Amino acid sequence: MSLPPLPLNIFEDRLREVLRSKVEFIELIGEDLASAGGKRLRPSLVYLAVRALGGQDEQAHDLAVAAELLHSASLLHDDLLDNADTRRGRETAFRRFGNVVSVMSGDYMLSKLLVLLSGLPAAVQPLTRAFGETASAICEGEVLQFQVAAYGDYSLSNYLEIIRGKTGVLIELALTAPALLLNAPAEQLGALRQFGREYGLAFQMQDDLLDLASDEATLGKPVGGDLKEGKATYPVLLLLGGPDAAEVRQILERRAAEPGDVERVRTLAEAQGAFAASLAEIERRSMLAVQALAVLPASPAREGLESLALLERQRVR
Repeated sequence: MSLPPLPLNIFEDRLREVLRSKVEFIELIGEDLASAGGKRLRPSLVYLAVRALGGQDEQAHDLAVAAELLHSASLLHDDLLDNADTRRGRETAFRRFGNVVSVMSGDYMLSKLLVLLSGLPAAVQPLTRAFGETASAICEGEVLQFQVAAYGDYSLSNYLEIIRGKTGVLIELALTAPALLLNAPAEQLGALRQFGREYGLAFQMQDDLLDLASDEATLGKPVGGDLKEGKATYPVLLLLGGPDAAEVRQILERRAAEPGDVERVRTLAEAQGAFAASLAEIERRSMLAVQALAVLPASPAREGLESLALLERQRVR
């Protein structure tokens, strides 16, 4: 299975149009966003969900842009919080323009998002509420991540709450917003929400696994970044329940600051089966996502959503 052709060229043009500004720095950051490309996962999910519900691509363009704006604003803020030097191989906005410009440009994207939502033909109130609740959850997830690292309060429940806030809620939104826009039956809305929840968790778990198990050449960035920020991802949580828990916790608490720390955790995770167990959990959640779509009519769009979930385990970056 593969994705059916999607109108991402129209999406890109609309994104550029929405991000136009008379202020040069905002315009430059907007152009960086528009030209950076990337997976465009969230817009693709919007188009696929609209089609799976029997809607038309024309109904999805502004909703796809709105979802991408929320995602991009969160990335601008994330890069600043994480003190990141690059994003998709480019210098981050706050490194290039400074903190104030980066934060305000993210806020500019959020304001443009609200303008887009106000112009949609129907369901404005539930859509605005959904976007607002998603933005709140993103903020809570980010702060919880720092809180857990500060307190050393590592647990599976905290981890799942963090990754749902970081990634899952935006993926859920990209799938449920079309259902709200098209006033889809509650059963179909629930199916897309369940798909988004499980697929979103699987997606972030795979990202987290690659951060530890992959290599810099494949990943396009240094590995072990989560360890160096004191973040206990799924394979690390498994190690914290194993025979080397004390050593792994010490590495987490010192943010993998000593030479060989990242490699030591990688070695333990491989030897104790934490990588294999993580892949099994990713596959389990991907299958739950696929099963949730059974209530939707068979269509190329539904197959496209299913293929995204089924291929998650094989993603390498």
